[in-house]
Amino acid sequence: MPPPPPPPPPPLGRGRKRAAHAFDAALDDAELVASRASLTQGRWAPVRALLAATRDDWDRRGHRVTVLAQEPAALPWAREWQLAEPESPCAAVLLACATVHRALNGKERPQTAREACHAAAALAPDDPTPWLGLLILERSLGTDEDVVRLFDEVRHRCPDHHHAHQLIVARLAERRADAGRDPLHEVYDFANWAAEQAPADSPLAILPVVAHAERYRVLAAAGAEPADPVASGHWVGRRARQVMKAAFDWWLEWERDDHPRRFVDLNFLAHAKFCEGRGAEAAALFHRIGEHATPAPWSYPDRDPYQAFSAARASALGAP
Repeated sequence: MPPPPPPPPPPLGRGRKRAAHAFDAALDDAELVASRASLTQGRWAPVRALLAATRDDWDRRGHRVTVLAQEPAALPWAREWQLAEPESPCAAVLLACATVHRALNGKERPQTAREACHAAAALAPDDPTPWLGLLILERSLGTDEDVVRLFDEVRHRCPDHHHAHQLIVARLAERRADAGRDPLHEVYDFANWAAEQAPADSPLAILPVVAHAERYRVLAAAGAEPADPVASGHWVGRRARQVMKAAFDWWLEWERDDHPRRFVDLNFLAHAKFCEGRGAEAAALFHRIGEHATPAPWSYPDRDPYQAFSAARASALGAP
């Protein structure tokens, strides 16, 4: 295993401009959408049932908890739930991740969030989700050593954890911004290593594509690439084409309709294929994405993600 990476960056796709279109982080999880609506109405029992049913499907649990945690009502109702059921790991992890979200927005002390995450971890030692919460927090606030340790904690409990790997790749991409299009950059090595270590059907097969987009974000922000990704040669080199082909071939063979964050991967892959100039392949991906666009990577380096997504989709599908 290569040396662990340093801390990840601020949240992916966070630009200076606020997109006019509201993306739904719940993606196509209808049960999550319904439970989230109940939470905003002051009913936490459906959330309890949802998280209990998720059990040890760690990627899905992480997805659901982090989406719920973003709701303004999450923190007060998680506290209410924990008062009613003080030994509930689900109440504790929702409280912890909601506190993390508020801490990153300057509405809560980071130390309070840390304590909440450690308390949740103590109630469920096998659950990587409290450690994911800490990783999300410390990618902005922690030391390199802190984040390496937290990533290891997540991987120890779930070696192929989707969200944690994408966070690490985003941070690795920021190393050596002045190196330009270095094909030997460490972000590529790490992404390739993680994809090779994962099972054949693991969505981490798309991680090298994510690494390529994250590196573009960094280079474009530094002025080393055009702000329009299509005008960049970043996706048309020999190595880039090999990465995109391998990821697309994996998708054709192993498409994971059951993975909770698959639309995150599909958006990265559609973006790559569109930038590469492979319109037919991009069109197939846009059909599969449907309404489930994600801000990243369409916002890279500092674009309106919905406008960028809509324009790319219209071009790939041949819309006027």
